[in-house]
Amino acid sequence: MTDEFYIRRCFQLAKLALQKVKTNPQVGAVLVYNNRIIGEGYHQFYGGPHAEVNAIKNVKNEDLHLIRNATLYVSLEPCCIDGKTPACSDLILKQGIKKVVVSCTDPNPKVSGYSLEHLKKKGINIISGVLENEGLRLIDPFILHLKGLPYVSLKWAKSKDHFIGHKDESIWLSNHLSKIYAHKLRSINDGILIGTTTAVQDNPQLNTREYPGTSPTRIVIDRSLKTPKTYHLRDGKIPTIFITDQKCNDSENLKFISIDFGAEDFIDQLLKVLFKEGIYRLLIEGGAATLRHFIKTGHWNEAHIIQTDKILTEGIKSPLIHGDLVEKLVLDQDQIFKIVNKDAQALKLF
Repeated sequence: MTDEFYIRRCFQLAKLALQKVKTNPQVGAVLVYNNRIIGEGYHQFYGGPHAEVNAIKNVKNEDLHLIRNATLYVSLEPCCIDGKTPACSDLILKQGIKKVVVSCTDPNPKVSGYSLEHLKKKGINIISGVLENEGLRLIDPFILHLKGLPYVSLKWAKSKDHFIGHKDESIWLSNHLSKIYAHKLRSINDGILIGTTTAVQDNPQLNTREYPGTSPTRIVIDRSLKTPKTYHLRDGKIPTIFITDQKCNDSENLKFISIDFGAEDFIDQLLKVLFKEGIYRLLIEGGAATLRHFIKTGHWNEAHIIQTDKILTEGIKSPLIHGDLVEKLVLDQDQIFKIVNKDAQALKLF
């Protein structure tokens, strides 16, 4: 087994946390002795034990004596600061671990390579940069959170001839399996955003009724507040935020926030406001104008495009997007393409 093999296992574990870590990074760790994993774990929830702690806790009693001679693999540089939990670097030293392999260093200025240097000075063999690009991609949300911005995902369905619908008409393109996939996406995001046209035309519920998970906060960009009070979005059943320039009083589960719609940095302002509202992962579901605005300004990190076999002949053109295809899923007649934006505007400084 190679270092890459065990780091990939760290990635697998890290991804189990998804949005539960909130503004913290997703991190996985495994302890390996003589090509055998004796303990593994991941950072499961915000404020909880880190991946290294859980990996050590999960070592069976009969294997505890092996920890000192085991190699610790971690998807991200262990922390060296006391926060909600003690520093993992101190735990590594306390356990007598002599070798640590990491994928990438922590972009947090309070850590940023210092922890690895500290461990090196204590005589620990450090190997870093294993599958580094994949490791950095895994913590893209964390990098954005350090800047006070949410991680943005886009999702839309399109016909075989590249239309997403007809003007002033609600059309369903994808199949039921893709609908379940879409609702799963909702469940792993803190917020789901749409524009005025989609809100008024479709009267959507924007919940997770097709998948077992918590419904995200609904967010509607509705400058003139055209969404009727009788619609699902204003029923108060799910926390909902309206971005508007109309003055309204908040009520149970309904919040109205004003932003300068004429500002050149409107999207920046919007994302920073939503981050302060606890929206750390944001899903954009439409409509076409809203999706294009985020694409044009570079404020997106990944996109999920559902390619269906339906033909519309004419209508609203599907947005164009450029990025790296990282995953393809076939659900009956639908194909889902996951694309990541390596040039995301908010990530350029890192």
